[in-house]
Amino acid sequence: MADPATGPLAGLRVLEFSAIGPVPLAAMLLADMGADVVCVTRPGTTPKDPRDIVSRGRRWVELDLKDPAGKAAAKRLALRAEVLLEGFRPGVMERLGLGPDDLAANAPLVYGRMTGWGQDGPLASTAGHDINYIAITGALDAIRGRDGAPTPPLNLVGDYAGGTMFLVSGVLAAVIAARASGKGQVVDAAMCDGVVSLLSLFHAFAAHGRMGPPRTNMLDGGAHYYNTYRCADGRYLSVGPIEPQFYAELRRIAGLDDPAFDRQNDRALWPDLTARMDEVFARRTQAEWVAAFAGSDACVAPVVGLMEAPEHPHLAARGAFVTREGVVQAAPAPRFSRTPSQVPDRPMGLAASADDVLAGWGAGA
Repeated sequence: MADPATGPLAGLRVLEFSAIGPVPLAAMLLADMGADVVCVTRPGTTPKDPRDIVSRGRRWVELDLKDPAGKAAAKRLALRAEVLLEGFRPGVMERLGLGPDDLAANAPLVYGRMTGWGQDGPLASTAGHDINYIAITGALDAIRGRDGAPTPPLNLVGDYAGGTMFLVSGVLAAVIAARASGKGQVVDAAMCDGVVSLLSLFHAFAAHGRMGPPRTNMLDGGAHYYNTYRCADGRYLSVGPIEPQFYAELRRIAGLDDPAFDRQNDRALWPDLTARMDEVFARRTQAEWVAAFAGSDACVAPVVGLMEAPEHPHLAARGAFVTREGVVQAAPAPRFSRTPSQVPDRPMGLAASADDVLAGWGAGA
């Protein structure tokens, strides 16, 4: 295995305060890219189970932040870190004496704050979860099943797309700025803000008068050519040939020769054409349809189960999954040509003391 220090973030000192949701995944991604991530967690809570995949790649320092000695150790670590990640409610870190002002002596520190509602606003101090954060943005309203009810898209949209990814991009942008100026800053990453940003295309559609109610639009299940279809064996296909030439390929292979299908973008016809395609795809099994569309540009792919995904030929060929400590898990992404990321070669739950970390980070205890 290559040394994890070959990643593009090799040498970046990251202090994570144990949390749930977006912060652990952000820290995992940074560790995959070579950052030296140290997580502060409560005594007795260091993860030991290699199946806790998002906890991979760190060292763990157990500290009681209610104890003065624990707070002091955490502060020493924060004063040597380049990046700090925390996901508490606003004000918690300040009450612990670990807020941005408390760490002003570390001028270049990038202080990443991850919350659902943000550091201010009328909801900032209230509890919530992914489903709530995406609910107020319009995203949940737009994601509906065929029965018309809003459908929670796991916690991918709020926690991870609107949270983790904006936290990582914001922190790394701030690191670049800090290395150029010597001055760090607070990164206020709010899931609701991130999801609003993710919806920019759909606000553009609305501004152009091209966004109707849920499930009447091209990308939300309204269009017959951008949908999922049940096959004869109860499994599903994803169908998405937006471009005319790809749509023509779908029609050719699936036998959709009725002239009504010529009017691809006539929204008035979409419900009827969807019903007709329901009937067509129900005639064969998923495997039969996959074979029929193999090698084509019809933009058709099987809907694969979570546990089946590692065996999909494309993902297997790309090495999208790796096995560590007997556990199948995602390989690092994205891929770098010169400084490749690696799953850090550290056992799950690698313990360290604050003094050991500080020594490695070039500071005495």
